[in-house]
Amino acid sequence: MKIKFIGAAREVTGSKHLITTKDGKRILLDCGMFQGKGLETDAKNRDLGFDPETVDHIILSHAHIDHSGLIPYLYKRGFRGSIICTNATRDLCSIMLADSAHIQELDVKWFNKKRARQGLPPVEPIYNQEDAENCMDLFISVAYNRRFYIDDKINVKFTNNGHLLGSSVVNLEINENGKKVHIAYTGDIGRPSNYILRSPDPFPQCDYLIAESTYGNRLHPQVEQSEKEFLEIVKETCIEKKGKLIIPAFSIGRTQELVFLLNNFYNQHLLPRIEVFVDSPLSVNATEIYRMHSDSLNKNVKEILKFDNDPFGFNSLHYIKNVEESKALNTYDKPCIIISASGMMEAGRIKHHVANNIENPRNTILIVGYCTPTSLGARIQQPGLREISIFGEIHPVNAKICKIEAFSGHGDYKEMIDFLKCQSPELIKKTFLVHGDYESQIFYRERLQQVGFRGVEIPDEKQEFIL
Repeated sequence: MKIKFIGAAREVTGSKHLITTKDGKRILLDCGMFQGKGLETDAKNRDLGFDPETVDHIILSHAHIDHSGLIPYLYKRGFRGSIICTNATRDLCSIMLADSAHIQELDVKWFNKKRARQGLPPVEPIYNQEDAENCMDLFISVAYNRRFYIDDKINVKFTNNGHLLGSSVVNLEINENGKKVHIAYTGDIGRPSNYILRSPDPFPQCDYLIAESTYGNRLHPQVEQSEKEFLEIVKETCIEKKGKLIIPAFSIGRTQELVFLLNNFYNQHLLPRIEVFVDSPLSVNATEIYRMHSDSLNKNVKEILKFDNDPFGFNSLHYIKNVEESKALNTYDKPCIIISASGMMEAGRIKHHVANNIENPRNTILIVGYCTPTSLGARIQQPGLREISIFGEIHPVNAKICKIEAFSGHGDYKEMIDFLKCQSPELIKKTFLVHGDYESQIFYRERLQQVGFRGVEIPDEKQEFIL
């Protein structure tokens, strides 16, 4: 069999890894959208590098758009195979893919106005909400630790990796030439301790390992230190300066963690009443899904539930559902916290909030996750930045720009290596590093080799290997 690395190869987006068996079965591990460059990635997303009609199965590690976001496009292009994932991943995809389609429709509408002024013909979105809705009929959801037999030669088991609700290591077993080959795809590896989710679980020994490497050259600060820092930023911005704290955060995962942490601050009487606005319809729906899957929550959350029946809600928390409420925040003149998507500031309502608040020195923009180098979220962090373009307009940067990395949902290189200790490295024939910048991967490969991993490859985009 062979594997082709189509996306997330020496970059942190667009995860797609295509396995072709000797019998001609084609299995796509993840089907992610390239993100972080606005409409510059449009051509890259449309040019798949394979015919969707020839793919038999998509196996999803988790629901984030850079891992699932092109599924409706494959459906539009003729894919009618099965999409296999965990129960929570399916539930999250049902809202996330529709939201992705909506964002694309809005982006293309804006882009076409620009093209019209240039005398150019309009373009169509990659897919629409109908495609996103229809592709859900192809989903098959499977509980953690249950082996699912795709056919008599291929089966898969999902084990918890602690990154996102429903996220998993994909443990794929393929019988070829009378011999079982075990392939483990880590997806995005979570932290050993998470505010909401259970810690990652060990996964079965594999022959071939496909491992993420986002923070392959970095260590996260201590969580306790970051909580204190977060609390200080809230106090400085909202109490001392009476300004607005703007937090770009992905609707799924990071938003729920921040709300949970703020809820803890209020329960512990560490904060006076400060209005908190979660401005993302997707976050509202996602939070309901978190409530539905309480079996994936950690012991700490379950203990809190004994005296606080809603750890994702408190008196001064407001979930914004419509555009009018979102626009009203532009003229809201009291201290507040606004949490809005997306985390890289490349799409969604957060771009408007940043544009409307970045010129005021009383305000703070707090980055709480990874941003690809070309994204607005990364550009805004440049030291000494005085002005920045948002929606084609130049804005002076007077607001304070801060970053706290400990809230990342990705493990650092030590945490990832600790997670991989469930494997015997000498039994692994090859390890492929994906979902990381090349510089990070080089560093991480050296660390893996130090603990016994051999044959560590860093695939380039569209590079193919024989297994």
